[in-house]
Amino acid sequence: MLDLEQLEEGQQVYIIYRNPHTQTVSTIQEATIARDPMNPAELSLLLFDFYHPIEADDAIFRSFEEAEATFEQFYM
Repeated sequence: MLDLEQLEEGQQVYIIYRNPHTQTVSTIQEATIARDPMNPAELSLLLFDFYHPIEADDAIFRSFEEAEATFEQFYM
């Protein structure tokens, strides 16, 4: 899992994303690290054409394989 200090603008990452409409459904999604348009001093996750603030407890991974291993450990 990546630390917040390791994130760079333009970086492709993978996250474990919980469906906001169905809390029991989670998937691995690819996202891009981007400048937050509302606060350009901060980075955010660009996912599904929306900017999401990065939280300290977000599970952000370098590769799909890393995300998948963690996903299987906690969800399977």
